[in-house]
Amino acid sequence: MARDMSDKEILKMELDQLKKEVSTARTPVGANCAETISFVEEMLPNDPLIKGVPDDKNPYKGDKGGCIVT
Repeated sequence: MARDMSDKEILKMELDQLKKEVSTARTPVGANCAETISFVEEMLPNDPLIKGVPDDKNPYKGDKGGCIVT
């Protein structure tokens, strides 16, 4: 796509993108980390990777047999 555009058109696209980025609200990294940590700790009791999935709700566990190659 950029090959078909002149240098002026490419610069205009870059300028438009920078205008969008400058208006984006920014927060300090420390604040974002604190929010992420609180979210993870809040969701911890329901996390199947931490607690595991109960056998009655696990679709991959059961008496489905297996494949026997002879």
